[in-house]
Amino acid sequence: MDTDVTATPAVEAVDVSRRYGDVVALDGVSLSVAPGAVFGLVGPNGAGKTTLVRALTGTTDATGEVRLFGDPLPAVDRARLGLLPQSFSPADRLTARELVDYYAGLYDPRRARDVDAVLAEVGLADDTAVRYENLSGGQRRRVCVATALVNDPDLLFLDEPTAGVDPAGRRSLHGLVARLADEGTTVFLTSHSMDEVETLADRVGLVRDGSLVAVGPPDGLVAEHGGHARVLVETASDAVADPPALGLDGFDVERTTEGFVVTDVGAADLPDVVESVVAAEVSPDAVTWARPGLEEAYFRLTGEAFADAEAERR
Repeated sequence: MDTDVTATPAVEAVDVSRRYGDVVALDGVSLSVAPGAVFGLVGPNGAGKTTLVRALTGTTDATGEVRLFGDPLPAVDRARLGLLPQSFSPADRLTARELVDYYAGLYDPRRARDVDAVLAEVGLADDTAVRYENLSGGQRRRVCVATALVNDPDLLFLDEPTAGVDPAGRRSLHGLVARLADEGTTVFLTSHSMDEVETLADRVGLVRDGSLVAVGPPDGLVAEHGGHARVLVETASDAVADPPALGLDGFDVERTTEGFVVTDVGAADLPDVVESVVAAEVSPDAVTWARPGLEEAYFRLTGEAFADAEAERR
Protein backbone atom coordinates (compact mmCIF):
# COMPACT_ATOMS: atom_id res chain seq x y z
CA MET A 1 0.00 0.00 0.00
CA ASP A 2 2.12 2.84 -1.32
CA THR A 3 1.13 6.29 -0.15
CA ASP A 4 2.39 9.77 -0.92
CA VAL A 5 2.57 11.59 2.39
CA THR A 6 3.38 14.88 0.60
CA ALA A 7 0.15 14.81 -1.45
CA THR A 8 -3.03 16.57 -0.43
CA PRO A 9 -4.66 14.39 2.24
CA ALA A 10 -7.64 12.34 1.17
CA VAL A 11 -9.14 12.97 4.61
CA GLU A 12 -8.33 15.84 6.93
CA ALA A 13 -10.15 16.59 10.18
CA VAL A 14 -9.33 19.45 12.52
CA ASP A 15 -10.83 19.69 16.01
CA VAL A 16 -14.01 17.78 15.10
CA SER A 17 -16.49 17.55 17.97
CA ARG A 18 -20.03 16.27 18.37
CA ARG A 19 -22.37 16.34 21.35
CA TYR A 20 -25.68 14.60 21.92
CA GLY A 21 -27.14 16.64 24.74
CA ASP A 22 -24.76 16.26 27.66
CA VAL A 23 -22.95 13.32 26.03
CA VAL A 24 -19.67 14.12 24.28
CA ALA A 25 -19.46 11.70 21.35
CA LEU A 26 -16.40 13.35 19.74
CA ASP A 27 -14.00 15.56 21.62
CA GLY A 28 -11.76 17.61 19.33
CA VAL A 29 -10.58 14.87 16.95
CA SER A 30 -7.86 15.84 14.47
CA LEU A 31 -6.34 13.45 11.94
CA SER A 32 -5.02 13.19 8.40
CA VAL A 33 -5.12 10.28 5.95
CA ALA A 34 -2.84 10.17 2.91
CA PRO A 35 -4.28 9.15 -0.47
CA GLY A 36 -4.05 5.43 -1.10
CA ALA A 37 -3.62 4.61 2.58
CA VAL A 38 -5.66 2.34 4.82
CA PHE A 39 -6.44 4.15 8.06
CA GLY A 40 -7.84 2.04 10.88
CA LEU A 41 -9.84 3.55 13.70
CA VAL A 42 -10.08 1.10 16.57
CA GLY A 43 -11.80 1.23 19.92
CA PRO A 44 -14.60 -0.40 21.91
CA ASN A 45 -18.23 -0.02 20.91
CA GLY A 46 -19.42 3.40 22.04
CA ALA A 47 -15.97 4.98 21.75
CA GLY A 48 -17.01 7.37 18.96
CA LYS A 49 -15.93 5.51 15.82
CA THR A 50 -19.28 5.59 14.02
CA THR A 51 -19.92 9.21 15.00
CA LEU A 52 -16.57 10.18 13.48
CA VAL A 53 -17.40 8.39 10.22
CA ARG A 54 -20.71 10.25 10.12
CA ALA A 55 -18.95 13.55 10.76
CA LEU A 56 -16.38 12.87 8.02
CA THR A 57 -19.07 11.95 5.49
CA GLY A 58 -21.47 14.75 6.40
CA THR A 59 -24.23 12.45 7.67
CA THR A 60 -24.24 14.12 11.09
CA ASP A 61 -23.62 17.68 12.21
CA ALA A 62 -20.32 18.37 13.92
CA THR A 63 -18.15 21.34 14.76
CA GLY A 64 -14.61 21.70 13.48
CA GLU A 65 -13.27 21.38 9.95
CA VAL A 66 -13.47 18.42 7.56
CA ARG A 67 -11.80 18.38 4.14
CA LEU A 68 -11.85 15.50 1.65
CA PHE A 69 -9.41 15.59 -1.28
CA GLY A 70 -8.53 19.10 -0.14
CA ASP A 71 -12.10 20.39 -0.52
CA PRO A 72 -14.46 21.38 2.30
CA LEU A 73 -17.06 18.71 2.88
CA PRO A 74 -20.04 20.48 1.23
CA ALA A 75 -18.06 20.90 -2.02
CA VAL A 76 -16.96 17.27 -2.35
CA ASP A 77 -18.26 15.23 -5.29
CA ARG A 78 -20.17 12.51 -3.44
CA ALA A 79 -19.76 10.10 -6.34
CA ARG A 80 -16.10 9.78 -5.31
CA LEU A 81 -17.12 8.37 -1.92
CA GLY A 82 -18.21 4.91 -0.87
CA LEU A 83 -19.82 4.37 2.52
CA LEU A 84 -20.73 1.21 4.37
CA PRO A 85 -22.56 2.24 7.56
CA GLN A 86 -22.44 0.07 10.65
CA SER A 87 -26.23 -0.25 10.54
CA PHE A 88 -27.61 -0.82 7.06
CA SER A 89 -30.95 -2.49 6.31
CA PRO A 90 -31.76 -2.67 2.59
CA ALA A 91 -34.99 -4.09 1.19
CA ASP A 92 -35.28 -7.73 2.27
CA ARG A 93 -37.30 -8.89 -0.75
CA LEU A 94 -34.70 -7.89 -3.35
CA THR A 95 -32.02 -10.28 -4.50
CA ALA A 96 -28.35 -9.55 -3.97
CA ARG A 97 -28.00 -8.54 -7.60
CA GLU A 98 -31.12 -6.34 -7.56
CA LEU A 99 -29.85 -4.50 -4.50
CA VAL A 100 -26.42 -3.78 -5.89
CA ASP A 101 -27.95 -2.88 -9.28
CA TYR A 102 -30.23 -0.38 -7.55
CA TYR A 103 -27.29 1.39 -5.94
CA ALA A 104 -25.36 1.31 -9.22
CA GLY A 105 -28.29 3.13 -10.82
CA LEU A 106 -27.81 6.07 -8.45
CA TYR A 107 -24.57 7.00 -10.23
CA ASP A 108 -23.57 8.17 -13.66
CA PRO A 109 -23.32 5.02 -15.84
CA ARG A 110 -19.74 5.99 -16.66
CA ARG A 111 -18.88 5.67 -12.99
CA ALA A 112 -20.90 2.59 -12.03
CA ARG A 113 -19.09 -0.75 -12.13
CA ASP A 114 -20.40 -4.03 -13.49
CA VAL A 115 -22.71 -5.41 -10.82
CA ASP A 116 -21.81 -9.07 -11.31
CA ALA A 117 -18.10 -8.24 -11.12
CA VAL A 118 -18.59 -6.45 -7.81
CA LEU A 119 -20.63 -9.31 -6.36
CA ALA A 120 -17.92 -11.75 -7.41
CA GLU A 121 -15.33 -9.50 -5.80
CA VAL A 122 -17.05 -9.80 -2.42
CA GLY A 123 -17.49 -13.57 -2.76
CA LEU A 124 -21.14 -13.73 -3.81
CA ALA A 125 -20.86 -14.89 -7.42
CA ASP A 126 -22.98 -17.97 -6.64
CA ASP A 127 -25.64 -16.14 -4.65
CA THR A 128 -26.65 -13.24 -6.88
CA ALA A 129 -30.24 -14.49 -7.26
CA VAL A 130 -30.84 -15.11 -3.56
CA ARG A 131 -33.11 -12.67 -1.77
CA TYR A 132 -31.43 -10.56 0.90
CA GLU A 133 -33.76 -11.96 3.57
CA ASN A 134 -32.57 -15.50 2.80
CA LEU A 135 -28.86 -14.76 2.98
CA SER A 136 -26.80 -15.50 6.09
CA GLY A 137 -25.61 -12.63 8.27
CA GLY A 138 -22.15 -12.75 6.75
CA GLN A 139 -23.52 -12.84 3.20
CA ARG A 140 -25.74 -9.85 3.93
CA ARG A 141 -22.72 -7.90 5.11
CA ARG A 142 -20.91 -8.77 1.88
CA VAL A 143 -23.86 -7.43 -0.15
CA CYS A 144 -23.63 -4.22 1.85
CA VAL A 145 -19.92 -3.98 1.06
CA ALA A 146 -20.76 -4.45 -2.62
CA THR A 147 -23.19 -1.50 -2.55
CA ALA A 148 -20.34 0.69 -1.26
CA LEU A 149 -18.01 -0.44 -4.06
CA VAL A 150 -20.31 -0.25 -7.05
CA ASN A 151 -19.43 3.39 -7.84
CA ASP A 152 -15.67 2.63 -7.83
CA PRO A 153 -14.99 5.14 -5.01
CA ASP A 154 -11.72 7.01 -4.57
CA LEU A 155 -12.37 7.13 -0.82
CA LEU A 156 -14.09 4.24 0.92
CA PHE A 157 -15.49 4.40 4.45
CA LEU A 158 -16.07 0.98 6.01
CA ASP A 159 -17.72 1.04 9.43
CA GLU A 160 -17.29 -2.41 11.01
CA PRO A 161 -17.26 -4.17 7.61
CA THR A 162 -16.71 -7.68 8.96
CA ALA A 163 -19.29 -7.60 11.76
CA GLY A 164 -21.11 -10.94 11.69
CA VAL A 165 -18.93 -12.33 8.91
CA ASP A 166 -17.46 -15.82 9.27
CA PRO A 167 -13.66 -16.28 9.41
CA ALA A 168 -13.38 -17.28 5.73
CA GLY A 169 -15.45 -14.26 4.74
CA ARG A 170 -13.30 -11.97 6.87
CA ARG A 171 -10.16 -13.21 5.16
CA SER A 172 -11.78 -12.61 1.78
CA LEU A 173 -12.79 -9.06 2.71
CA HIS A 174 -9.35 -8.37 4.16
CA GLY A 175 -7.84 -9.38 0.85
CA LEU A 176 -10.29 -7.12 -0.97
CA VAL A 177 -9.36 -4.11 1.18
CA ALA A 178 -5.67 -4.73 0.54
CA ARG A 179 -6.24 -4.96 -3.22
CA LEU A 180 -8.29 -1.77 -3.27
CA ALA A 181 -5.53 0.10 -1.46
CA ASP A 182 -2.91 -1.32 -3.82
CA GLU A 183 -4.96 0.08 -6.70
CA GLY A 184 -5.03 3.54 -5.11
CA THR A 185 -8.30 3.63 -3.17
CA THR A 186 -8.09 5.35 0.20
CA VAL A 187 -9.80 3.26 2.88
CA PHE A 188 -11.03 4.56 6.23
CA LEU A 189 -11.82 1.51 8.31
CA THR A 190 -13.40 1.31 11.76
CA SER A 191 -13.31 -1.83 13.83
CA HIS A 192 -13.42 -3.10 17.39
CA SER A 193 -10.99 -5.83 16.31
CA MET A 194 -7.39 -4.97 17.12
CA ASP A 195 -6.16 -7.85 14.96
CA GLU A 196 -8.12 -6.59 11.95
CA VAL A 197 -6.67 -3.09 11.92
CA GLU A 198 -3.20 -4.36 12.83
CA THR A 199 -3.37 -6.56 9.73
CA LEU A 200 -4.83 -4.04 7.28
CA ALA A 201 -3.93 -0.51 8.31
CA ASP A 202 -0.93 1.62 7.38
CA ARG A 203 -1.80 3.93 10.27
CA VAL A 204 -4.09 3.43 13.24
CA GLY A 205 -5.99 5.74 15.53
CA LEU A 206 -6.81 4.45 19.01
CA VAL A 207 -10.01 6.04 20.27
CA ARG A 208 -11.61 6.12 23.69
CA ASP A 209 -14.57 8.17 24.90
CA GLY A 210 -14.60 10.29 21.74
CA SER A 211 -10.91 11.21 21.84
CA LEU A 212 -7.94 9.97 19.88
CA VAL A 213 -5.40 8.77 22.42
CA ALA A 214 -2.72 7.92 19.84
CA VAL A 215 -2.19 7.81 16.07
CA GLY A 216 0.60 6.12 14.14
CA PRO A 217 1.74 3.01 12.27
CA PRO A 218 0.69 -0.17 14.11
CA ASP A 219 4.27 -1.30 14.68
CA GLY A 220 5.23 2.15 15.92
CA LEU A 221 2.36 2.31 18.40
CA VAL A 222 3.20 -1.13 19.72
CA ALA A 223 6.91 -0.34 19.98
CA GLU A 224 6.26 2.94 21.81
CA HIS A 225 3.37 1.96 24.05
CA GLY A 226 2.96 -1.82 24.01
CA GLY A 227 5.69 -2.84 26.45
CA HIS A 228 8.15 -5.67 25.98
CA ALA A 229 7.98 -9.16 24.56
CA ARG A 230 7.92 -11.80 27.26
CA VAL A 231 8.26 -15.49 27.88
CA LEU A 232 5.83 -17.35 30.14
CA VAL A 233 7.22 -20.57 31.55
CA GLU A 234 4.48 -22.73 33.02
CA THR A 235 5.77 -25.27 35.50
CA ALA A 236 4.73 -27.06 38.66
CA SER A 237 8.36 -27.46 39.66
CA ASP A 238 9.46 -26.09 43.03
CA ALA A 239 13.11 -26.38 42.04
CA VAL A 240 13.39 -22.66 41.45
CA ALA A 241 12.00 -20.74 44.38
CA ASP A 242 14.27 -17.78 43.69
CA PRO A 243 14.24 -16.32 40.13
CA PRO A 244 17.98 -15.43 40.17
CA ALA A 245 18.71 -19.15 40.42
CA LEU A 246 17.60 -19.41 36.80
CA GLY A 247 20.78 -17.69 35.68
CA LEU A 248 18.90 -15.17 33.54
CA ASP A 249 21.12 -12.18 34.24
CA GLY A 250 19.98 -9.07 32.39
CA PHE A 251 16.34 -10.14 32.26
CA ASP A 252 13.48 -9.28 34.60
CA VAL A 253 12.02 -12.48 36.04
CA GLU A 254 8.84 -12.65 38.08
CA ARG A 255 7.27 -15.64 39.78
CA THR A 256 3.60 -16.29 38.99
CA THR A 257 1.08 -18.87 40.17
CA GLU A 258 1.67 -20.77 36.91
CA GLY A 259 5.48 -20.55 36.92
CA PHE A 260 7.40 -17.41 36.02
CA VAL A 261 7.56 -14.65 33.40
CA VAL A 262 10.72 -13.37 31.75
CA THR A 263 10.23 -9.91 30.20
CA ASP A 264 12.00 -7.99 27.44
CA VAL A 265 12.88 -11.14 25.53
CA GLY A 266 13.51 -10.70 21.83
CA ALA A 267 13.14 -13.54 19.37
CA ALA A 268 16.92 -13.90 19.20
CA ASP A 269 17.09 -14.23 23.01
CA LEU A 270 14.54 -17.03 23.24
CA PRO A 271 16.98 -19.96 22.81
CA ASP A 272 19.21 -18.60 25.60
CA VAL A 273 16.23 -18.27 27.94
CA VAL A 274 15.09 -21.82 27.25
CA GLU A 275 18.65 -23.12 27.68
CA SER A 276 18.93 -21.40 31.07
CA VAL A 277 15.62 -22.84 32.21
CA VAL A 278 16.72 -26.36 31.25
CA ALA A 279 20.14 -25.85 32.90
CA ALA A 280 18.36 -24.89 36.14
CA GLU A 281 16.67 -28.31 36.05
CA VAL A 282 13.23 -26.81 35.75
CA SER A 283 10.74 -29.01 33.91
CA PRO A 284 8.44 -26.66 32.00
CA ASP A 285 4.93 -27.76 31.11
CA ALA A 286 4.80 -25.06 28.46
CA VAL A 287 6.97 -22.18 27.20
CA THR A 288 5.15 -19.34 25.46
CA TRP A 289 6.77 -16.31 23.81
CA ALA A 290 4.40 -13.38 23.33
CA ARG A 291 4.97 -10.11 21.57
CA PRO A 292 2.86 -7.12 22.59
CA GLY A 293 0.18 -5.92 20.21
CA LEU A 294 -2.21 -3.02 19.83
CA GLU A 295 -4.32 -4.33 22.69
CA GLU A 296 -1.38 -3.95 25.08
CA ALA A 297 -0.67 -0.49 23.69
CA TYR A 298 -4.31 0.48 24.23
CA PHE A 299 -4.19 -0.73 27.82
CA ARG A 300 -1.01 1.19 28.60
CA LEU A 301 -2.37 4.36 27.02
CA THR A 302 -5.82 4.29 28.61
CA GLY A 303 -5.32 2.17 31.72
CA GLU A 304 -8.27 0.12 30.54
CA ALA A 305 -8.15 -3.43 29.19
CA PHE A 306 -9.81 -3.51 25.79
CA ALA A 307 -12.12 -6.38 26.75
CA ASP A 308 -13.14 -4.49 29.91
CA ALA A 309 -13.86 -1.37 27.91
CA GLU A 310 -16.04 -3.40 25.56
CA ALA A 311 -17.95 -4.98 28.43
CA GLU A 312 -18.44 -1.61 30.13
CA ARG A 313 -20.11 -0.14 27.05
CA ARG A 314 -22.36 -3.19 26.62
